[in-house]
Amino acid sequence: MATVPFVIGLLVAWPVWNAKEPILGNVAATAVIFAAAFLLILRENTEIDRLARQCYDAGYVCRADPSTFVRFAVYASIGLAEEIAIFMISLRVERRLRNRGVAPEWHT
Repeated sequence: MATVPFVIGLLVAWPVWNAKEPILGNVAATAVIFAAAFLLILRENTEIDRLARQCYDAGYVCRADPSTFVRFAVYASIGLAEEIAIFMISLRVERRLRNRGVAPEWHT
């Protein structure tokens, strides 16, 4: 979660940003990163459910440690941090494209 969705999101957004469509590039990267976060959360939920069923079938009561909320919050937090990074990179790319062909003393 910490590297692959971010890199794929950048690879998807970069050509769109260079086509002077920064908002669409951001949306594309957001879709990739949040889809990965949701898929990993669902995978974690499935695994926790499978382990809990095995405990119940064996006659025990098991709880996840750390709790499922904490596990899901980790994936969501990583996804949000990646989104913030994508938007910050987008601002730099947009500024670079805007200043292309402009004398350096006039750059914003």
